[in-house]
Parts: sequence; C-alpha cells; structure tokens
Amino acid sequence: ERLNVEKIDERKLICKSDRVLGNGIIDEIYDIVWVDPELFQRAESRKAAQEVYEYNLQLVGQKRPYLLVGVGRWGSMDPWLGIPVKWEQISGARAIIEAGLEDIEVAPSQGSHFFQNITSFMIGYFTASNGQNGAFVDWPWLRGQTPLDSKKYTRHVRLDKPLVVKMNGHQHRGVIFKPGEE
Repeated sequence: ERLNVEKIDERKLICKSDRVLGNGIIDEIYDIVWVDPELFQRAESRKAAQEVYEYNLQLVGQKRPYLLVGVGRWGSMDPWLGIPVKWEQISGARAIIEAGLEDIEVAPSQGSHFFQNITSFMIGYFTASNGQNGAFVDWPWLRGQTPLDSKKYTRHVRLDKPLVVKMNGHQHRGVIFKPGEE
C-alpha cells in the first residue's frame, strides 16, 4: 500500500520524511526520549549520549519501547557531527528520528552496523533535515509536552495515547502521528 503523505494534515504529525528506513506500522509507542536542539551543545554530545543511555536503561527495564529524537548523526564516531551513542545505548528505541543540525548538513547514519541493527530489529529510522523535501520535526509540539523527566540536554515524555508510525520502505517515506491524530 502506498503511503500518500501529501494528503495528511501536517498539524497531526510529529515528523514527516522522505528518507526513511523501515516498513509498516508501529503503534505501541507511549514514550519519547528527545534531545532538545535549543539546549544541545556539540562540544557536550557525549554527555547527551549518556543522558539518552540512562533513559534507555530505564525504559528497557520497564519493557517500554520509545521514540528517540535527536540532532545530527546518531552513532557518529565524530562527536561534532551528532550524538556518539553505541547501539546498546539506544537499543530500546522502536523508532528513531535523526534531525539536521542548523549549521551543517550531516549525511544520515546508514553505516553497516547501524543499518544491520535497524533492519534486524525492524526499527523505523527517519532522517528529517528541516525543510528538505518537506521533511520536518515538530519541535514546538515536543517542547509543549510535560516531561516525565528532564536532564541537561534531554527530555523524557510519557503519553496517554500511543504514537502511530507509518513507513513505506519502497518509497522511503514515513510519518509519525501525534497521539490520537491518526
């Protein structure tokens, strides 16, 4: 089935992208772990990675899959290009958004180790550089959610209703609906 993203009201979405890995629908995500681009400092990317890891440990222990949202390249070996996490630090993520950095364009994380884990574990992976082919992350909506927990660079939000992630791997398109909007 084709995913017609043009006909979807963007106000209902957290994210839209035409650079998506994954296929199908994910509808059991009630938690979001996100790195706030207004707080993120590239010189402190290792600290942001540690904060994400702490949330991951909690959520994996609670068997709660989550949406992971951040800026720059996830798993980057170069901490100036993104957030240098190892796979075990984000292993509980069921869907991941990699948003662009404001000052430089970073190629998406599709290295062999990352790609293998994403495909093996059927994780949705969205690359969403704001404005590129209509891609976006609704940062104001994320900021408007009351966090369950906050750290220096990251937030953990728990939702009353699940997000719905829809992906068409053949088209490389996908959308993530806000709770109750699908």
